[in-house]
Amino acid sequence: MIRDLFLSTVASMTIATTAIARDAAHDEREIRRVETAVCAAFEQGDAAALEKYLTPDFTLTSSRGEVTDRKQNMAEVASREPRYTVFRNHDQKLRLYGDSAIVLGVTTIKATVDGKPFEADFQFTDTYVRRDGHWLLAASHASRLAK
Repeated sequence: MIRDLFLSTVASMTIATTAIARDAAHDEREIRRVETAVCAAFEQGDAAALEKYLTPDFTLTSSRGEVTDRKQNMAEVASREPRYTVFRNHDQKLRLYGDSAIVLGVTTIKATVDGKPFEADFQFTDTYVRRDGHWLLAASHASRLAK
């Protein structure tokens, strides 16, 4: 009887651990998908797509130390100024904390700003929250990397 109870408990714990690991892997894939979609929205000037992935109180701290909100970022994307030809994240490391996550990585951009070419790499930190089953970007910070 005790042996059966022990085996049942071990089996339950194994199943629960597997389910948690599977959910974490799913969350990581979903967050990486959202990161890619956000980059594509900036590159394509698609403010409507960007809106789907930002929390209503989203903030971005730029490499110049300026803090902008969701509305300001969507307006910039819609105006296509700057006009991005490359907006890609790479070297990402992701940390999950239940219904929140942090993504660290590098964003490489190529763009024209006021008609002049511009390219740079930025170290970024993105903070995600899960709301109603969806991962949304709540805050981002970028620091320009030296060449």
